[in-house]
Amino acid sequence: MRLILAPMATLSHEGLRRAVARFGGCDEYYTEMIHAASLLNNGPFEKFYKRLGPQPQRLVWQLTGTKSEPLIRAAELLSGLGGIGVDINMGCCAPDIYRHGAGIAWMLKDINETSTLVAGVRKMIAGTSCSRLSVKIRLGDDDFSDNTFFSFCEMLAAEGVQVITLHPRTRKEKYRLPPRWEYVERLACFLREKHYQTEVVLNGAVCDEKSFTCALRAAPSAVGVMIGREVVRRPWIFALLARTNGGKLSAETVLPDRIDLYQTALDFLFDLEECQPPEFWKTRSQRFFTYYSDNVQFAQYLRNRVINSDSLDKVREELRLYFEQVPDDRFIPVSAR
Repeated sequence: MRLILAPMATLSHEGLRRAVARFGGCDEYYTEMIHAASLLNNGPFEKFYKRLGPQPQRLVWQLTGTKSEPLIRAAELLSGLGGIGVDINMGCCAPDIYRHGAGIAWMLKDINETSTLVAGVRKMIAGTSCSRLSVKIRLGDDDFSDNTFFSFCEMLAAEGVQVITLHPRTRKEKYRLPPRWEYVERLACFLREKHYQTEVVLNGAVCDEKSFTCALRAAPSAVGVMIGREVVRRPWIFALLARTNGGKLSAETVLPDRIDLYQTALDFLFDLEECQPPEFWKTRSQRFFTYYSDNVQFAQYLRNRVINSDSLDKVREELRLYFEQVPDDRFIPVSAR
């Protein structure tokens, strides 16, 4: 069972990946969404999206875009840098992404247009050291049917997609309803019955040992579990799950008796400064502490203080003051939430 960091905009950069690696890492790290056209334009910030650390041999590049040609060319560029493979985002349902024809819009376009994109990316990365092609999807729009969903997935498999990550919610459901994990199992069985070798990864609502175990029971044919926001909240979540039945990481997994929340936050800020341009520091810090602050007793207070800080030095000062005032919050047992 592979444990996988989800692609999250402004979050799955090398700074967060380093935070995860300090606790032993995970089996695969997906990058944050990389906009294909922007990457090809080679703007001043694009080099930061191409960072491979901290474990290049476990990295998956995720691409997003509205047109086939830029996505295919960007896949070629990234495949020459290293990593496991390239992932096409067909699941993001953020209104701006969907409205402009990216993300989940690829599931709703003419299927010939989408299959042309998939075939083009597969051809471009074939034979490279970064040759695995994956796609991240949802169930579709709110009016999806089993027939349209499984037909779409069969097209992906027929075009050579090796891994499908399924977040089993529809476009508008987002997080308001529980994910339908049973569709992960149904998809894996469907592809197996059709004699495709395509693997299926489960994504959605796995946040602790209990939900991890429930997900595996619902979809025993899944080859991996992808986790997003909970990794930001608890970068040690993979090490925690690795001791649960089904989750196995290498011997380097580190799971201390307790987590030093203050030091973990300071380490993240150090990595953020090393791995991201100064123009990104504030927004990346705000996004991280939106979730990470949930670990302390007065979460909303700390979150507001940090998010309203105008520099990373100010963030450090707010963290210092908080843990001086509430010293019992600094250390938590690894099972705590």
